[in-house]
Formats: sequence, C-alpha cells, structure tokens
Amino acid sequence: MSAETDSNAGKLLGNAEDHARSFSDGDAPAAPRTRVAIVTCMDARIDPAAVFGLRPGDAHVIRNAGGIVTEDVVRSLTLSQALLETREILVVQHTQCGVNADEDELRERVADAVGTEPPHLGGFEDLEGSVRRSLERLRSMPELPAGENARGFVYDVDTGELSEVIS
Repeated sequence: MSAETDSNAGKLLGNAEDHARSFSDGDAPAAPRTRVAIVTCMDARIDPAAVFGLRPGDAHVIRNAGGIVTEDVVRSLTLSQALLETREILVVQHTQCGVNADEDELRERVADAVGTEPPHLGGFEDLEGSVRRSLERLRSMPELPAGENARGFVYDVDTGELSEVIS
C-alpha cells in the first residue's frame, strides 16, 4: 500500500473513485428541486442528507463552523436565491458545538493551539440566541428575499432530533 492509501485522506480518495464508478446523479439540477437552502455547522456528526432525506439536486447545503450566518454565508445565499431560485432557508445549529463558547476563551484556545492570534471566530454562549441572531440577520437583508421565509432549528447530536427555535 502506498503512503497515500495509508492515510485517511487517501482512503477517502479511494472511496471517491468507487463512487465515480457507480455514479448516476449526473442529471441532478443545480437549482435545488425543493428550492431550499440549508445553513448548518461543519460538525461531522451532522449529516444533512440523512436528517432531511436529501438526494443530490434536492437542496443547497452551506456549512461553516457553528452554522452561523456570516458574510460568506450571505454571499452564498445571495447567489442561491438570485441565480438558482431557492425560496426558503433553514438554519440548523446543534448541541455540543465547539463554537458554543465565550469568544475570548475560544480565541485563546485557538491561539494556544496554532501559535498565532485568530480572527473573529463567532463564539456564542446561547445556542438558541445564536439561531435567532442568524434569523434576524437573514430577515434584515434586502438581497435575501427568502430571508423572510427562514426558519431556525437546533439539532441534538445525542438523539438526532430537530427542534424549531421560535423567533
């Protein structure tokens, strides 16, 4: 076995080759069939396809640390809505999130780990409050007409349950 296939990334690349051999979704649309965009965390415990029963072509899924509506998420949602006709947004944050921490404490932990001061990381101490802030941001942006149709949720990584956050 080569060093590449011994690595975890190498194994994943092998899986990608297997996937390509049996790939049958080449006709999936770029504009999602459901007209829904999902903003969620990059946490490996969250599988949006499994949670929502998605197949390729069903929805746009935008992931980042914390599932927070950041400037880059707004950029992606703007393109999703303007050019690919999404009309609803789901914001999904989750329990046991690593970003669910005091911003200063989070920045200190990252600085200790990497040896340099990180940029703003988006730390939050109130999970439902963070979901509500993301929804408020979406609803206040004129370039996001679907922001008014945004809904927020907390995903429980222990149970797989999704709870709506009323805002």
